[in-house]
Amino acid sequence: MQERAFSFLRTNRRPAKPRLSGVTEIRGPYYSVVGRRLLADILETAGDYIDILKFAGGSFTLLPERALREIIELAHAHDVKVSTGGFLEHVLTQGPDAVDRYLAECRKLGFDIVEISTGFITMPVDDILRLVGKVAELGILPKPEVGVQFGAGGATPAAELAAEGVADPARAISIARRCLDAGAYMIMIESEGITESVRAPRTDIAQRFAAELGIERVMFEAADPSVFDWYVKQYGPEVNLFVDHSQILQLECLREGLWGTKDLWGRVLTY
Repeated sequence: MQERAFSFLRTNRRPAKPRLSGVTEIRGPYYSVVGRRLLADILETAGDYIDILKFAGGSFTLLPERALREIIELAHAHDVKVSTGGFLEHVLTQGPDAVDRYLAECRKLGFDIVEISTGFITMPVDDILRLVGKVAELGILPKPEVGVQFGAGGATPAAELAAEGVADPARAISIARRCLDAGAYMIMIESEGITESVRAPRTDIAQRFAAELGIERVMFEAADPSVFDWYVKQYGPEVNLFVDHSQILQLECLREGLWGTKDLWGRVLTY
């Protein structure tokens, strides 16, 4: 890590990259345009606290190839992995040949992680496991996403999601275990149905994922400050979290015990 100003002040111990826990993934281009120049500013100021840059919604397919390569190369220069986000579920609707070509293109362009999401589609578990194996064979890290809400991932209104109902967490946990056994890098936990687009947070479901899979093997989506506050309060600075790129320093202040809300002030500690 780079030498920081005010280095005489005590902060919580944080492992250097590449980290195995306390991983922070940030959202790249989607809700806002994040090009090379903006990303350079983000990484020059906060790159030590960013482990993964995730594209969302297949936004990388809209970029000129040169611009996409520049973003990926810049991230790698700061020891930041680059993830496709969950776009594979769109590619799956176009058939096996499209999937093979998509994964080959991901490898060629330098993506480090392929997220395997099924928020909008239903697939046999064995097919998900085959995808985990196929991604791993290409030398890319497979990162399946599991959750309890069908239709998650597309900003669907809470009322529509509520009408779908919430799936059994035990099934999602079982799928996640099988994916880990098949070589998955980490499991992304979809926030919808748990802390997003719900009338009341289902933190009990999040706690089941953490207890039965282990916090070092899962990453929680937490793009709302009150949500990542709760995760840090429950599991400490080493919980893996996915946040918006605008929230990097806010989250790191919590992790390092520098600042926080009234209920966290001075209470997030390492030894």
